[in-house]
Amino acid sequence: MKKLSSSLPHLILSLGIITIVVGAVLAWVYEVTEDPIAQVEKQKKVNAIAAVTPEFDNDPMAETVEVEMDGHKIPVHIATKGGKLVGGAVESYSMNGFSGEIDVIYGFNRDGEITGYQVIKHAETPGLGAKMEQWFRDPQGHRSVIGQNPSKKPLTVAKDGGKIDGITAATISSRAFLDALNRASSAYQQAKTQRDE
Repeated sequence: MKKLSSSLPHLILSLGIITIVVGAVLAWVYEVTEDPIAQVEKQKKVNAIAAVTPEFDNDPMAETVEVEMDGHKIPVHIATKGGKLVGGAVESYSMNGFSGEIDVIYGFNRDGEITGYQVIKHAETPGLGAKMEQWFRDPQGHRSVIGQNPSKKPLTVAKDGGKIDGITAATISSRAFLDALNRASSAYQQAKTQRDE
């Protein structure tokens, strides 16, 4: 017992030193990787904006308008060509996915018609809700939202009386996708108004 109690301070000291060293290494790794990770995230957004927006010759990320909606700031990246508005890309979200939040960048043309979208983040069920990546651009039936204008009438799933076919067996995910889309459309219309003032 005496031997254990005499080695206890050494054990505590050793554990303390190990903890400090591990903490310092973790802080260093975080610092070293923080900028590259931020650059990758930024490039991912730049690529998504280019993929969903009509052709532009400006830097939409430099012409971002933030619209306040439901206590959140929605970034709207304005796209112009020759100084004239051609559309925009909106970073939208819904908290109502089957597995929580979904984040999507939606593209709109000047008139508010949907030109494309890219799902940025979701935790929906693979093979069901995760199908939103392709489902809402599929021209089969009434799935595609491309070319639709939610500023004229919000888009809803057919199950709720709307005209968009929801993902089979994933109605909650479909509603969340369209919730995020309608929020994006509203933010885009507000950003255009702010820009024209």
